[in-house]
Amino acid sequence: MGEPADSTFKTTGSKWLLPVSEYFSFPLDQVNFLACQLFALAAAFWFRLYLGPGHANPLVRHAVATLLGISFLIFCFGWYAVHILTVVAVNYLIIIKADIDNVHRYTMVIAMGYLTACQVSRVFIFNYGILSTDFSGPLMIVTQKITTLAFQLHDGMCKKAEHLTSEQKLVAINVRPSLIEYLSYNLNFLSVLVGPCNNFQDYIDFIEGRHISRRLRQHAGTCNGQNGYDKSPDPSPLNAVCRKLVVCSGCMLFFLTVTRSLPIKYNVDQDFVSRAPFLTRLTYAFFSIQAARPKFYFAWTLADAINNAAGYGFLGIDKNGKPSWDLNCNINIIGIETATSFKTFIDNWNIQTGTWLKTVCYERAPKHRLPLTFILSALWHGVYPGYYFTFITAIPITMAARAVRKSVRHFFLGSIALKLGYDILTWAATQLAICYTVMPFLLLSVDETMVYYRSMFFYVHIISILAAIGFHWKHKPRKPSATTKTFSAFSSTSCAASCSAQCQPVHSNNNDKID
Repeated sequence: MGEPADSTFKTTGSKWLLPVSEYFSFPLDQVNFLACQLFALAAAFWFRLYLGPGHANPLVRHAVATLLGISFLIFCFGWYAVHILTVVAVNYLIIIKADIDNVHRYTMVIAMGYLTACQVSRVFIFNYGILSTDFSGPLMIVTQKITTLAFQLHDGMCKKAEHLTSEQKLVAINVRPSLIEYLSYNLNFLSVLVGPCNNFQDYIDFIEGRHISRRLRQHAGTCNGQNGYDKSPDPSPLNAVCRKLVVCSGCMLFFLTVTRSLPIKYNVDQDFVSRAPFLTRLTYAFFSIQAARPKFYFAWTLADAINNAAGYGFLGIDKNGKPSWDLNCNINIIGIETATSFKTFIDNWNIQTGTWLKTVCYERAPKHRLPLTFILSALWHGVYPGYYFTFITAIPITMAARAVRKSVRHFFLGSIALKLGYDILTWAATQLAICYTVMPFLLLSVDETMVYYRSMFFYVHIISILAAIGFHWKHKPRKPSATTKTFSAFSSTSCAASCSAQCQPVHSNNNDKID
């Protein structure tokens, strides 16, 4: 394990940037990650301008994207990159050799099994994730991509069209991918480190130059022969990239000035817990969780900007007639910060992971859909006990929120003032519930989680259980419909909703995961 004093700076990846790490007192693995993402941003612009479909054939684009991605893995993780390359190689053999009727099952078992084995070793062998061993993030993304492709291949080659949903029809794959296509999809430099996961057909369209034109043609009523989008130049992603980079800059500044001054671990500091009054502890927990979010905002928004800079991520034309580049959007910051319900918060957080959970589990499970989806989400995240505390705690909160909304909300819709008051109250309740729920996710261990819950007197557990029971008798079962049969806990996120309504119903960006 090494000495605690210098373990922060240990890594199996490159040590070229060690002086930078020491100068800024940042862990070397984080410095390497940021360096790769900034290089990826520059490479993405070059990839679009000088290696675009008009300048290079798809084979060259696939090869360059793959080689850059593998280089990033080696730079960041050194020999640990072998784990990621191994799971990709093994699952490609399954894709091309296995019975197509069961290829999705084999792939899910192998990919999730390997990921779980690595997660177990990270917790129980390497003592809660020494930074040098933390290759699990890219492995989690690769697991999503591998299984997504396998299910889409099974849909396209085994199922009849009438047995597929409208979304499944659009992304189904009819031909097994070639080796270079498979490697490029899973290991391309645009998303190899932090994602997001995307559909195989969307990625192939991007590499082969059909990504934007196909979506523009789907914009109802605008394509009219020679004057249509086939003859129009592709819209530039520059504005979208600049806007997202501004958001990244703000998040980084917030992290450096605020986040580091509000450490999560202080919530379980023995002196603070024993001496500070309840309201003080509650206030600190609230602001420390709020301050922890920008690092996720930064990573996911930068990844989105990198995809856009390469010309990937075009969703369509929005209601204002402007191009939207939110196809691979993984987070809706405004939706999160203004959420007035637990579900709304979840719907806007790690959106593409929610879509993956919905498409590979919830829509496929014959029964017990919601529990199975939560189990898959928990396994995908890892084996830290704090993750399971978070998911278990989310269940009574979700039930209570639904019960209260059905029983109470209609009383506040009579006037604007009442509705505003209701929204303010539910916003505060939602943010406090999120704070309470995700704290174990960041603390990780059982001991620290129990210290925190005891310091909060288990107040959210108690209130949510009582509310769920107290309002349950007022509920009437709703008749199933086409809408309610879809994953209600993974409803379309508002990040893409404003575009998809005017463009095309290609994706339903949903989520159940809390980080």
